[in-house]
Amino acid sequence: MSERVRFYFDPICPWCYQTSRWAHLLEERGVVELEWGVFSLELQNAGREPEELAAAHARSAPALRTAVVVREHAGDGAVGAFYRAIGRRFHERGEMLEDPATVEAALADAGLDASLCAKALAERATADRVAAEHRELQDRTRSFGVPTIVLDGGEGPAIFGPVISEVPGGDEAEELWRHVSWLARYQNFAELKRERLASPDLESVRQWREARRGER
Repeated sequence: MSERVRFYFDPICPWCYQTSRWAHLLEERGVVELEWGVFSLELQNAGREPEELAAAHARSAPALRTAVVVREHAGDGAVGAFYRAIGRRFHERGEMLEDPATVEAALADAGLDASLCAKALAERATADRVAAEHRELQDRTRSFGVPTIVLDGGEGPAIFGPVISEVPGGDEAEELWRHVSWLARYQNFAELKRERLASPDLESVRQWREARRGER
């Protein structure tokens, strides 16, 4: 029987995107049933990060605001399809995340109405809804980043991660899930961390590195 989990994402984060691809694979294999929540790295790190990183995180706003409208009009599963589509365009193809045209194209890729982007950006309340969902997760779990996975359909224990460079396949994907979900439920566990040995092989990461080199 599959386990219901809620996956919180910010489209700007390449590590979160890689983990979401693993989560989609788990769902396809019948291991989990995914629900989707929005998380704003811009709000999380406001006033605490370098100016250029703050500007980068702000690029997620159109997609995050669109995601909450997608949920309202097409249901939670459509949010996952939209996130997958915009991740492909931004992280794999290098399209501009902050460009409404990218968001609209991702909506179309996911079989959704492209006009939902304009609707989201025309309504100030969508930004408030993103902020409220972000704060709700923080208040309940003290989450500090993405990916954050919450078990029991969003009502159970939460865990940050797993942060992965490459997407494991097949039995390895399920084995990783067994370890992650066990640790999330083990109340005596607090933290386990090591250096990131490799970056995701994504166009968004290559563009970020190139931009940083150009600033030096």
